[in-house]
Amino acid sequence: MDNTYLVRLKAYDARRGHVLRRYTYAGIKFQEERGWYRVEKPVADYLRTVRQLPGDAYSPLAFDVSTDAEAKSLDATEADEARVKRSASDELKLSPARPSGTLTTEDLPKANEEKDTRRAKREKD
Repeated sequence: MDNTYLVRLKAYDARRGHVLRRYTYAGIKFQEERGWYRVEKPVADYLRTVRQLPGDAYSPLAFDVSTDAEAKSLDATEADEARVKRSASDELKLSPARPSGTLTTEDLPKANEEKDTRRAKREKD
């Protein structure tokens, strides 16, 4: 297995230009939701060059191509980034409350019903 690589279609993220959800090459149908596929070196070499938009040299690459160790590292990094919820054992910074003298919407004066709706004229400089 030393002549094989792990490849996966990058996750859909239109904001970053990752718009492919499936791709077929050499009889292999790559689907984003399936994750990693083990392929031979010639297939991996081709997939390294595939772009999200065919013919657009500035479009982002469509595939992550890596060795076993690199793939495990990528998965570990993504798992850490995906963990949003903080636990009690994490070191948490203090979230300070507003001081009691802070202005709120309740402190604003009430609007009059007979308020002048015309806009004020700007003064000339």
